[in-house]
Order: sequence, then structure tokens, then C-alpha cells
Amino acid sequence: MHLHDLWFVVIALLWVGYFFLEGFDFGVGILTRVLARGETERRVLLNTIGPVWDGNEVWLVTAAGATFAAFPDWYATMFSGFYLPMFVILLCLILRGVAFEYRHKRDGERWKRNWEAIVFVTSLVLAFLWGVLFAAMVHGLPIGADHEYHGGLAELVQPYALLGGVTTTVLFTFHGAVFASLKTVGSIRHRARHLAQTAGGLTVLLLLAFLTWTQVGTGNVRSLIAEAVAVLAVLVSLGFNFGAREGRAFVASGLSVVASTAMLFLALFPQVMPSSLNAAWSLTATNAAAGSYTLGIITWVAGFATPLVLLYQGWTYWVFRKRIGVQHIPVAAHAPVHRVAP
Repeated sequence: MHLHDLWFVVIALLWVGYFFLEGFDFGVGILTRVLARGETERRVLLNTIGPVWDGNEVWLVTAAGATFAAFPDWYATMFSGFYLPMFVILLCLILRGVAFEYRHKRDGERWKRNWEAIVFVTSLVLAFLWGVLFAAMVHGLPIGADHEYHGGLAELVQPYALLGGVTTTVLFTFHGAVFASLKTVGSIRHRARHLAQTAGGLTVLLLLAFLTWTQVGTGNVRSLIAEAVAVLAVLVSLGFNFGAREGRAFVASGLSVVASTAMLFLALFPQVMPSSLNAAWSLTATNAAAGSYTLGIITWVAGFATPLVLLYQGWTYWVFRKRIGVQHIPVAAHAPVHRVAP
């Protein structure tokens, strides 16, 4: 395997990891307005992701940095072509982080309600926009012979891309509901499990529609297998969820996110950004890659740093592995959301 092919796989794995982790993170943020009944239950939901949300975003930073180092042309074309939606994504990530940190700074009900609303809105927007951008990238964009984006915002607002955004939003909400049922106790746990059943059925329909559209357009045998795994994983998760086996249900819902994301990259390879103007102008893993010397250096760096990051993040999840309920929320709590241990 050539180094540029290896780094395509690495970047795909980074995005897979990001969507697996931030998928339930965004889903829980959406559920603060859909599932929670009152301020205390919203705090319960926020505390399920409080210790880990910022660590999950490391995967996004690493994916962007790896793309910049390994595929500078891909990075330049993607970030310039998606400039406006990327700006919105960055703004939402900032506001979401601020909301987690500032919600507890004052006791006023209106103050807390406004920051909680920001968590909900930014989670919803992020879940939708990531689906739109990845769907647009797989579908093809007006990229010229100079490997520059020659379109506008209208090229991103197409039926296939919008379907991708709706699909990721519902999939992440389902993933978040399963995670909430795994991490909570009491009535909110049972309502999360019930909501997961409803969201899961809709997820199956949307995944079938979106991934089949992808398969018909640019798919291959490997992407077809990934599509089958994604849909079957949701069905398996629904079965475990119905039997109140939340741990297994979460593993299966996570597998559906992993397989769905992998399916897009499998359908994309060896291209990284297909051109809708001329197939010969598409960016590929070969023509968009950095030099072999650069790829060799970052391979050694990644080989050293990756195990350390995985060990640290795994330790974080282990420390905060217990469930949480309304009985664990003190009245007029002042502790930052990200420091509340279950």
C-alpha cells in the first residue's frame, strides 16, 4: 500500500471516530429539548456528555490537521469550497463550547435557558451540516482543471446533500437516545429508550434511501457491504434496546454510524473530491497528496502519538462510566457541567 493510500484510510478512520463520538454528543444536545422535562433533566443529559464532549472534538482537529499535512490540495479545495458552511460549523462549535462552560455561571432561569437553547440549536445545525457537506463531496462538485472550486452555495443545496443532512441528524439523534438510556437512571432512561425505538425506525428508512442513492451513483461491492452493515446494525440496536440491553444497543448504534461513514469513504476512493465538470479534473488520493518525505514524517509522528491519545480518551470514558439521574443533581448546582462526575 502506498503512503497516500494509507493516509486516506487514516483520515477516513479519524472521521469515523469523530462521527461515532460526536454523533451521540450531538444527539444528546438535540434531546435536551426533545426528551428532557425541565431544567433538572436537561442538566442530567448535559452531564452525560459533560466530561467527554471536548475530548471528542480532538478527532475533528486531528482529521483537519491530517488532511492539511497529507493532502494539501484536498484541504485547500474543501475548505475554500465549503467556506461559508465551514464558518457556520466553526461558529457553532465555539458557541456550543461556551454554552457548556457558561451555563452554570449564574443562577438565573433565563440565563440557563438561553445557554441550553444554544446547545440544542448548535447540536442540530452541526448534525445537519456535516451530513450535507459529506454528501455534497461524495456526489461531486464543480472543480476545475486548476483543482479549485468554481461553484457557489447553490451547488451544496441539492436534494442528495439535503437528504444526507437529514439522515445524519436523525441517525445522531437515535445514537444519542441510545447513549442517554445507557448513561441515565429513572424515568428519563425509560423515555430515552422509548424515543430510541421511534427514532430508530425512521433512521432505517433514511439510511436505506440515502445510502442506496449513494450506492447507485458511485458505489462498489465494498460500499454495498458497508451499507448492509449500517442498516442491519440499526435493526440489531433496536432489538437490544427493546430488551433493555442498553450497552449492546449502544455498540450496535455506534456500528451503524461507523459503517455509514465508512460507506461514504469507500464509495469515494480513490477520489477525494470528484469533479462534476470533468472526471479528469477530480482530486484523487494520488494527485492531491503531499510528497513522500512529508508523508513519511507524519506517519512516524502519528504512530507515536495515536496510542497515547487513545489511552487517555479511553481512561476518561472509564472514569465517567457510571449512570446519572435527577437524584444526583444538587439544587442550585454551581459545578461546571464538564466536571460533574456521575
